[in-house]
Amino acid sequence: MNAQTLRLTLTGAAGAIEAVRDDPAGASRGVAVIAHPHPLFAGTMDNKVVQTIARAFVQCGFSAVRFNFRGVGASAGVHDEGRGECDDLLAVVRQVAAHGEPLALAGFSFGAFVTSHAVQALWPERPPVRLVLVGTAAARFDVAPLPDAARDRALVVHGEHDDTVPLSAVMDWARPQSLPVTVIPGGGHFFHGQLPLLKSLVVRHLVA
Repeated sequence: MNAQTLRLTLTGAAGAIEAVRDDPAGASRGVAVIAHPHPLFAGTMDNKVVQTIARAFVQCGFSAVRFNFRGVGASAGVHDEGRGECDDLLAVVRQVAAHGEPLALAGFSFGAFVTSHAVQALWPERPPVRLVLVGTAAARFDVAPLPDAARDRALVVHGEHDDTVPLSAVMDWARPQSLPVTVIPGGGHFFHGQLPLLKSLVVRHLVA
């Protein structure tokens, strides 16, 4: 993503996990781990939405770590419908964010679904300081509800005209939680032409 990008090989239950880390110019205020869209539909850590989210975190002083789920790129293993992918995300957290270091989590589409379950697993001992869920795949997967105390830390963004995950599905997930959803007018699933707006929304959330 920039000259500061560091390529990493981490270890997960299925073997090697390919990852990259982008650090801010000054002292880091924490580590953000960002999950990519569906591996069986060309989702990788180099997805434009994932990179946009990473840039927002770096701009706000976080180190941003993107990684490939099992079976993608140089990551070992095969697709596991979200179960193993959650294990992958948790393995990345353990290796890139020292205990006690502020942790943020983010995910796009399938990655947002996986992130929701990682939040539930981490919350009792290591609650993330910020959450960003974009294009949350609520129509196709059982997205976990957020812990009550996590809702003030969460930004949920969806495109008005998302034809992959209908906005109504995300509202059905968010409504019982009284969880606000930020809707990008005219936005599709991949926010073509609207990535600068998406970035600005994430930055605003991180500096609030």
